[in-house]
Amino acid sequence: MSFISRVTGSPRLLLVGVAVACVAAVGGALVGQYRFDMLPCPWCTLQRLIFLVLAAVALLAALVPPLRRPLAGLGVLLAACGIGTSLWLHFVAASSASCALTMADRIMQALGLYDAAPDVFAPMASCADAAVDLLGIPFAMWSLALFALCGAACVPALRARRN
Repeated sequence: MSFISRVTGSPRLLLVGVAVACVAAVGGALVGQYRFDMLPCPWCTLQRLIFLVLAAVALLAALVPPLRRPLAGLGVLLAACGIGTSLWLHFVAASSASCALTMADRIMQALGLYDAAPDVFAPMASCADAAVDLLGIPFAMWSLALFALCGAACVPALRARRN
């Protein structure tokens, strides 16, 4: 059995990979924000939250075998929420002049994350201003692709009889 088939055949390792990828995505967003002046909007910061929650869920699923299947299911749902957020950001929010008091803004305010961790979660731009490209591809589509990959990586843990 090759290394790749062993890794992709192991739900536990896939879940750890999901956690690492999600944390790396938020780290990359922070580098973009603080090093390259790619300021986030409320929808961007909501995506960061979803990535971090997905990372925590995937890591917990990898570490606690009895909870692996339900947490992997939650991971798929979180990835679907992230995909929806990415699509909304790209097709709706990015073309609006203001995204203040949108659903994303209300969620983040209600959770108190703007005050608790402003360096990570405070929006600093409108959705139209935050719509930037990376290598010619909108940032929201990069997020969508990663959410889709993470959701797909959670599926084997749902199907596994023994983890």
